Formats: sequence, C-alpha cells, structure tokens
Amino acid sequence: MKKLLLTSTLALSTLSFAQIDFRSTRFGVTAGPNYSRVKNAHNPSGPRFTAHGGFLALIPIGKANQFYLQPEVLYYGAGETGKDKDAKGTAGYDAVYANNYLSVPVYFKGYFSEAESEFFGMVGPRFNFLIDQTVKNESRAIYKEDALGKANSLNLGIGIGMGYSYKRQLEVAFKYDFGLSDTYPDLDESKLDPNSAKNKSEQVLSLSVSYIFK
Repeated sequence: MKKLLLTSTLALSTLSFAQIDFRSTRFGVTAGPNYSRVKNAHNPSGPRFTAHGGFLALIPIGKANQFYLQPEVLYYGAGETGKDKDAKGTAGYDAVYANNYLSVPVYFKGYFSEAESEFFGMVGPRFNFLIDQTVKNESRAIYKEDALGKANSLNLGIGIGMGYSYKRQLEVAFKYDFGLSDTYPDLDESKLDPNSAKNKSEQVLSLSVSYIFK
C-alpha cells in the first residue's frame, strides 16, 4: 500500500507539475471536529473526539477553473479512548490515548464543473508528525507511552473527501483518513489479543470548514 501511495503521488506530481500555476495560488484557513480511532490497539477501544485547524493553499492545475492541488498545515488531534465496567457496572477504567500531530496533507482536488458554487472531491497523502502524546488512566500499564505504547513519530496515511464550495471561497468538506503506518509499532500483546500483532491503523473522520481568501 505504501508503494502504491508513493507511486501514485510521484505520477501525479510528474503529470501535473508543468501545468501548476503557482502565481495564482490562493491561501485560506480551515478548522473542524475530528472523530478518531486506532484499529487493533487498546481493546476494547472507543473513539476520541477532538479537532483540527490550520492553513491551506489552493494551487491551480491547468487553465480550467476546475483542478487544484491543496496542501495544508494543521494541528491535528487523533487517538482513541477505552472504557470498561465490571459485573456490578462499576467503571474499571476510563482511558484516553491522545495523539496530537502537525499534519501535512497534500490533496488533488477536483470540482465537478467550472461553476463558482459546486461540489468537489479530493484525494491525497497525509503526513502526520507527532507533537505530543498523552495517556490517561490506561487499562494496562503496558499501554503507557513510555512503555510499549509509544506512538510513531511519523504516521503516513491517505485521505479522501467530498464537499461543497460556495463561490470558491467558503467550503465545507467531509474527509476520511486511513493510516498506513503502525501507530504503535512496539505494542504487541498477541498472547492476550491476537489483533495486537497486526498493524495498528489510526483512522479519522473529520468535518472541515474552510475560508479561502481572494
């Protein structure tokens, strides 16, 4: 999957670079809520609700007012939670595994037509650089970040999204990011949970509201 992602990115860059119009680049701000989970880790696992926010650039590709590159630089919250109750219904733990990143997605963005107000789709790689990790009330001591639960300093993923643009200035988009890297590479409790030996993929659903300056 990583090779496919790299090959696709290089192919896109090679085909489009000569047509990119950097002089017409517009800039904007973007923010919104995140819903994240990490597959195969800290079972039983639950979602973490957090947020993202930062800056974007909208770079035209070709002469049509339809295709763009959209790199972003974001503060990006992710991770997961975990809860458990005993037979009497008493909470055994209420864990938070918070991973916060400097995130750099690079989207290829296509509007469905050249109209000013139009739906659009987007796809591209995401590079998440770990800023900090916080673990609270972990279900097992091994899940502490300073034990085997240390998050990867660089998480690679691929994102897809769809949204609506009002006059190419105010935009709303739903995005899904699928982690390709192992979020917790040293975490392996396969004797207790066979899934723990698998790739622990961080996955995030987000809603972005963006304003692009003229």
